[in-house]
Amino acid sequence: MVHKINEHASKVLSKSESERIPQEFQRQHAQYEDLTADLKNKSVDFSKQFCYIYAVRLAELREILISQVVAKWGDIRILKLAELEDFEGQECVIIGTLYKHQKSKPSILQELSEDHQLTLLEPKPNYCSEKDQLFLEDEMLRIKLMVDIADLKNYVTGVVCAVLGYKEKDGTFAIKEWCFPGCIPRSLLVSPQSKGKLVFLSGLDLASSFENLSLNLLTEWICGMAGDATMQEDATCIIRVIIAGNSVKTVTKTNTLIGHAEGKAQVTAITKEVAAATKRVDAFLIEIAKCCCITLMPGQHDPTNAMLPQMPLHSCVIPQTSRYRSFKGATNPWIGKVAERLIMGSSGQPIEDIAKATGATDISSLEWLERTLLWRHMCPTAPDTLPVHPYFERDPFIINHCPDIYFVGNTAKFETKLWKGEGDQIVRLICIPQFSSTHTAVTVDIESLETKSVCFGTG
Repeated sequence: MVHKINEHASKVLSKSESERIPQEFQRQHAQYEDLTADLKNKSVDFSKQFCYIYAVRLAELREILISQVVAKWGDIRILKLAELEDFEGQECVIIGTLYKHQKSKPSILQELSEDHQLTLLEPKPNYCSEKDQLFLEDEMLRIKLMVDIADLKNYVTGVVCAVLGYKEKDGTFAIKEWCFPGCIPRSLLVSPQSKGKLVFLSGLDLASSFENLSLNLLTEWICGMAGDATMQEDATCIIRVIIAGNSVKTVTKTNTLIGHAEGKAQVTAITKEVAAATKRVDAFLIEIAKCCCITLMPGQHDPTNAMLPQMPLHSCVIPQTSRYRSFKGATNPWIGKVAERLIMGSSGQPIEDIAKATGATDISSLEWLERTLLWRHMCPTAPDTLPVHPYFERDPFIINHCPDIYFVGNTAKFETKLWKGEGDQIVRLICIPQFSSTHTAVTVDIESLETKSVCFGTG
């Protein structure tokens, strides 16, 4: 028996068959360039004193401040601190590096005494007290600045600035106005040649959150395996995933046991935990690296050097992912270009340390990020309370390029702002929250710099 199918029925069949054929989407790609050659300088001389980094920082930013002073205050006398004695009571400008005297700051002598159990002090959330004092110093001298206690929270050690005022009879300096280096002018406005989105993550903490539904949803979303065809096509717009530190852990456990045997057992347990966590990081990253480009920065609690700049995680730590060309290890802080957009940021230590030095609970991480842009320095509190390599030829943390995107990782919550400078600079500022606690990723459109948070939490 022969069955005949009319023309209308054959069209219906062909249409249903075409709907069953899965659609294929091609992921977009964009040019990538790492600009951290200065941070990867392997000729760091650890025999040098840390004072040299302040000297080169002041020398480089002084010339910038002189031009800023002239533009802001006109033809006014600019003096060295050694020259102030002859101009007592006369209005002038002095240029130098701020030093905030705080007795509660970390001290190596205090740490040694604690190791020997001579004293046992309770840890403090910040370094502030009512006895804090602010000074301005240059290569030769230091002078005390008259600042109200309430205003001390706005200043930290290491910021190079100019101060308008006059010297008092008691040897202090009365302040009338401040001047900071400001955001560096943008040399050339370049429109991105590629379209797409960046995904920012931080604080994955796979040591404690490896069996996590949010993490699985994140992986499927980035790889284009979640949702309908529209969501899958949208996932192809993700051109790079930038992970800002603390992928292994978000907290470092310390040896709290006094006995030798107990302490050794605790160290062994911590080592095993880190080893297991790095395997989870490798397994997580390899799934993404198969279909999307990754830039991985280390964080404060990741297995790499503690001093800034932190070097990329060694390939032995993540052996499977390191084989993929789509994976790029990065320093912390990191500077790079993606689709002609200059991107710069850190895994969180500079902003966290500034918050400790000021104790200002009413100033957000986003505002501190903006201020570092105006101070023209990524981590001004280094090397005072933030460990860095003892650079002596130049300070690699001075901001010499105006970024399009400037971020900080491992913050408590997501914040963003499109900052506009006096020189028509436009910078997208982003605070990337810890994924382990917020289950939130951040997306940035390369073309428009539009920023959104994507939550993978279950409420």
